[in-house]
Amino acid sequence: RIYRGKQLLNALSDCGPWTIEIVERPRGVKGFQLLPRRWVVERTFAWFGRCRRLSKDFEGSAATERAWLLAAHLRLLIRRLAAPLKASTRLFESGSKKAASTA
Repeated sequence: RIYRGKQLLNALSDCGPWTIEIVERPRGVKGFQLLPRRWVVERTFAWFGRCRRLSKDFEGSAATERAWLLAAHLRLLIRRLAAPLKASTRLFESGSKKAASTA
């Protein structure tokens, strides 16, 4: 497999100081087997798949694809940073939900 060979390690060493860990399915196990940290990759691909522009391979060049991936990632980061602001607005609400709905 290509991701286990020296080609990948050489390519990564050219890009920077990367460490790679290959998670393999245990031998002899049949059926579903939960693999550690696999969900991180799957979740990231799912997040990018929610962006319409990234759901299909529309881009003609790698540079524009990279730019759209960066924009999608920035959107995720901004939403994550803005989430605590929504919770802090509750400090300014008066009383309970019942009191707020009657006001």
